Amino acid sequence: MVTQRRPKPSKYLTVPTRPVQVDRDRSVAGLLEKMEGTGFGGRQMAEAHRIWLDMLGDNTTIYVAASGPLIPAGMRRLLAYIIKNRFVDVLVLSGPIIFHDLHETLGRHHFQAHPTMTDAELEASQINRMWDLLSSDEEYREAEEWVGGFSNQLDPTRPYSTREFLHLLGRELAEIATEDGVLTSAYKSRVPIFCPAIADSSISIGIAASRFEKKNNFQFDIVQDVLDMTQIAARARVSGAIHLGGGTSKSFIQQTEISTNIVKVPARGHKYAITVATDAPHPGGRSQATGGIGDESIIYGKLARGAHTAYVNCDATIALPILVTALSQTAAKYMKGRKRPSFTFAGRDLTIEVP
Repeated sequence: MVTQRRPKPSKYLTVPTRPVQVDRDRSVAGLLEKMEGTGFGGRQMAEAHRIWLDMLGDNTTIYVAASGPLIPAGMRRLLAYIIKNRFVDVLVLSGPIIFHDLHETLGRHHFQAHPTMTDAELEASQINRMWDLLSSDEEYREAEEWVGGFSNQLDPTRPYSTREFLHLLGRELAEIATEDGVLTSAYKSRVPIFCPAIADSSISIGIAASRFEKKNNFQFDIVQDVLDMTQIAARARVSGAIHLGGGTSKSFIQQTEISTNIVKVPARGHKYAITVATDAPHPGGRSQATGGIGDESIIYGKLARGAHTAYVNCDATIALPILVTALSQTAAKYMKGRKRPSFTFAGRDLTIEVP
């Protein structure tokens, strides 16, 4: 009988946890550095910060996918900050995020709700509610009409990719904005925005209303978005994905690595991946919950072998302020040698220059 040798515990018990020390270091980045020695969500939050810095220092083409009511919840300036400071190179956003940003750029607001407010009372007052956030139904309709009016100005004889449409929309808003939001910051920084599910938003409602009134025949070309993203992915030396929530925005980035086969470039997979989400990893939905941090991601080409990943099981409205504030304190030295892809917009075409 052959006795199997038991591995020594010392093989595994090599890195002890480090209790968080309370001291006078009040920086958020300093706190995250201490949290690197902890476990569970604290460690993953610290890992997310470290991975984002590594992406900046590794000349990575950084994609950020976001969904949900982040703008009504107060994340607009944080998103504008990472765009202006080029902590992100490509944005893939849900339709509601774009519409909510447009709404606030037009000088409107979202408001906090109170537990005593009932849905019946709000409905009678023509108030929309997103959990504990409120908006004016009348103001939303005005924003929809504004979008419809903007679409009337575009060439009705050809379709527009969402990337081109949102670039032009950002330019239009930049002329009237008193404070930069997502669309205007992206326009000024030449960071492309894609919206693969733009029909699922008030942006398309405004355009549809204008078409119904026979004021325009504007159309989107979603396939052009796929081709633009394919070119970006094919030319990226190294790529990384940051997912704030799930849904179509995230899926669009995940398919991009696979789509490089169109231009005869094998899928390399993202070297880095951060997911901030509250989804549970139910059977069959593991990649949706964890951002593809698992074996199936390597098989599908979403992640490279040995990819650096962090899954922060947390509400993005908690994680994003912490991560972005920490980056504001730590990212400067990583940005000095950063060579960012340059996107040149010429009509319908997207030209990508990679130093």
